[in-house]
Amino acid sequence: MSAGRLLSVLLLLQSRGRMSARGIAEELGVSVRTAYRDLARLQDAGVPVYAEPGRGGGYQLLDGYRTRLTGMSEGEARALLFAWLPGPAADLGLAPEVTAARLKLLAALPTGLREEAMRTAAVFHLDAPGWYREPEQAPYLPLFVDAVLTQRAVDVRYRRWRAPQEVDRRLRPYGLVLKSGVWYLVAAVKDRIATYRVSQVLDAVLSDERFDRPADFDLGAYWTSYLDDFLARRYTGTATIRLSPRGRRRLPDNVPPELVRAVDSTATAVGDDGWIAAVIPTESTAHACGELLRLGVDVEVVAPAELRQAMADTVGVLARAYGSARAVQTTGSPTGEIE
Repeated sequence: MSAGRLLSVLLLLQSRGRMSARGIAEELGVSVRTAYRDLARLQDAGVPVYAEPGRGGGYQLLDGYRTRLTGMSEGEARALLFAWLPGPAADLGLAPEVTAARLKLLAALPTGLREEAMRTAAVFHLDAPGWYREPEQAPYLPLFVDAVLTQRAVDVRYRRWRAPQEVDRRLRPYGLVLKSGVWYLVAAVKDRIATYRVSQVLDAVLSDERFDRPADFDLGAYWTSYLDDFLARRYTGTATIRLSPRGRRRLPDNVPPELVRAVDSTATAVGDDGWIAAVIPTESTAHACGELLRLGVDVEVVAPAELRQAMADTVGVLARAYGSARAVQTTGSPTGEIE
């Protein structure tokens, strides 16, 4: 039996008022039987908890009773920033601390402010990952949290996009960034600062080396600069395209926001049918071809010639493939199955 959990039950009743044993169990992640046992132990300890029977009943504290045991542990203080962000907190391994810190924070507030805070929390929910993909698994994320806070170096094996793909590095973590549901580690490696996708870490071990994080390092400023540099390195060319009205509406769901902004800023009408011409940045011929094909017949590449040809070649391959399939289905077996 955890004394910390008993305190959590007490603070939960203090901040929420009447609650059922099932509600307490769900909030604290324990069984209903454990919740009943904890309530009984609070009563045995002299805490004025009483049960209200019947429909809509539950457990509550005697009116006017309040505990002053609201001091936070170090872990709970760390978790306070994430008190209403359960998803990222769970990723960081701080879910239990977040629950305890939130209860203590609410219990410490005057009744009016506590009710307002609970109303606000009830109407906002953060779902960080983007559409059309599963959240990335980052099993070493809690280890990096520890390394950042204790300023300890980490030995990692990392999978990167260029050869050699798997490399060993000793990193001195400066901070963690969550972008579109993906966690990134900002760390010093040798004489430079680099960014690592946490899900691509294959192995990680805390070392005995301690380091001092530069006092003038600003994580937010670094990340903004990193993004600007990333986009400058990513887009090295341009293309002129034509878009139908439907293609322009579909654009935000199919291409990065940089391309949408480029279309908005360069769009010009090219006829009375609503089609527009625009200039967009491109990463490479193959990458641009893959992105623009998502728009199907609602886009046409005007220039450069190599991208236009790549689009035509890809469409030709698809046409031949689907033409062959249609022919087999027409002349093949009675079931219409492709053999």
